[in-house]
Amino acid sequence: MRGLLLEHYEAFRRRLRRRLGSDDLALDALQETWLRVERMGAAQPQRNPVAYLFRMAVNAASDQRAAQGRVLSAVEVDALMDEGVDHLDPAAVAFDQAQFAALAAALDELPARQRAILIAARIDQQPIDAIAHQHGVSSRMIGKDLKKALQHCAGRLERPLVQRFGPGAGKPS
Repeated sequence: MRGLLLEHYEAFRRRLRRRLGSDDLALDALQETWLRVERMGAAQPQRNPVAYLFRMAVNAASDQRAAQGRVLSAVEVDALMDEGVDHLDPAAVAFDQAQFAALAAALDELPARQRAILIAARIDQQPIDAIAHQHGVSSRMIGKDLKKALQHCAGRLERPLVQRFGPGAGKPS
């Protein structure tokens, strides 16, 4: 197969250049085809090996285009790098900092157990049953304490409390 590829190399190059619209793409496809032929070893198709090699080159070009489609171009990378801290809205930053400070204050105002339950449930994503076991109380009691803690924090942040579970889930309470 290697000999056949070398023998028809220029013809493959011309056909690929016309089909792909670029000599560089044609050369890359032929290079990949050469590597694929090397991996094949002595195996040869029974019918029309020239057409087989050309199809292999076209498939190599298609694979390369698909791979390039998944990679960001240099222009896209530069655009993403430019969207750094410079583009942050100062008003939005100030608002977010105020909200964070208000949440920290609201957490400090909670009783220790309610604060621990809220952190375990919402930040550490622990299941209610595990939190109940840690505190030596029922899951129902954990649910009540969690609801009280969430209501307190929502009130301090002047936000509606959205129930995540049970009757009325997804609606402000």
